[in-house]
Amino acid sequence: MIRVRAFRGGCRGREAAQLTSIQAIGRIFCRIERVSQKSTLAHHIDTELVNDLTEAAGVPSSDKHYKGPVCSHNEWDPLEEVIVGRVEGATIPQLTHEVKANTYEKNWPFFKERGGQSFPSLHLLKAQREIEEFCRILTHEGVNVRRPDIIDFRTEYKTPDFTSTGLYAAMPRDVLLVIGDEIFECPMAWRSRFFEYRAYRSLLKEYFKGGAKWTAPPKPQMSDELYDQNYPMTNVEDRHRLAAQGRFVTTEYEPCFDAADFMRAGQDIFVQRSQVTNMMGIEWMRRHLGSQYNVHVLSFIDPNPMHIDATFNIIGPGMVITNPERPCHQISLFEKAGWTIAEAPLPTISDDHPLWLSSKWLSMNVLMLDHQRVVVERSETPIIKLFESLGLTPIRVPMKFAFSLGGGFHCWTCDVRRRGSLQSYL
Repeated sequence: MIRVRAFRGGCRGREAAQLTSIQAIGRIFCRIERVSQKSTLAHHIDTELVNDLTEAAGVPSSDKHYKGPVCSHNEWDPLEEVIVGRVEGATIPQLTHEVKANTYEKNWPFFKERGGQSFPSLHLLKAQREIEEFCRILTHEGVNVRRPDIIDFRTEYKTPDFTSTGLYAAMPRDVLLVIGDEIFECPMAWRSRFFEYRAYRSLLKEYFKGGAKWTAPPKPQMSDELYDQNYPMTNVEDRHRLAAQGRFVTTEYEPCFDAADFMRAGQDIFVQRSQVTNMMGIEWMRRHLGSQYNVHVLSFIDPNPMHIDATFNIIGPGMVITNPERPCHQISLFEKAGWTIAEAPLPTISDDHPLWLSSKWLSMNVLMLDHQRVVVERSETPIIKLFESLGLTPIRVPMKFAFSLGGGFHCWTCDVRRRGSLQSYL
């Protein structure tokens, strides 16, 4: 099929378009003729021919100079486009083995009694208002905001290995990972998140048609073999001991990882082995990225690691916020490189505020709009003062009801495009 594109604006535009099309078609058929005269299969591979044919199909070529819709190398370059998650359709996860291992015991009755139902409606309404205000502020700051599709995650689904309801499309940072011009649709490790990617497919297809690389790593089966059925749930001392040994609720049965366990700093990618990201998943990413990137595995004194961005959050070139309750075993790597290492102050959120899927340390889960501007919860005065002391400009946004669903500003977003280039910072 040949696609014909109509042009408006006078005969000069039409003539130019027709001439360009004729020249392009001529180049294609000239190369087809040359290819037909070559004798080996290797000679039949003609990159320019493939690029012209993909352009004719409406898909941009992979020209290295092409500026596509997806491009982000780190966590702080000027933000141009971002995906912000949705409250709509959010569903309480069922108390499965992996959910139990990643949540506080005080919240288990909530999951056990209400799993598969919507989160409390009044709380969701307040969270939704916060997210809509967040989107308005981002737009006012010059960022193009995109949103996932609305899906009712209460719908039960069944695979050959398990039956579950869903969770939400609130945290794109957990599902999507952008490295350069490639966007990864990550495999996840919770059964309730198996089909979460569906909320983002409309955007992914659009980005792909615009020239982005779209990669979906192998999807785990999430059968019982992926989870350590004997993993201790209530004994914190045992969890500390097992974490030090590199043992978590997820086994090495198959690769699995959440995007939020990765932190980007140009050519250096930092990742932790956690309750949802195993070494097979890390190795898959290391092999896929190849020699252009250095993948560093970090570990922390943390009995229940899940997602790195409330433990270790890189906020600028050579600048990182660390969690004083979860010190990093490899911190000397950054000290030797001359990085500024700032400890996050204690969060101020009250003990009676519900945090069903997270800890108070979402206070340090901030989003950088560029080297200067940082989006932070408006009530977290201590960390606001820390950012000011570092020469940054805090943008105060209400977020505490959205915190309850398991993420802060970094979690609720996925930066699709930042204006910058690939560099090394170590």
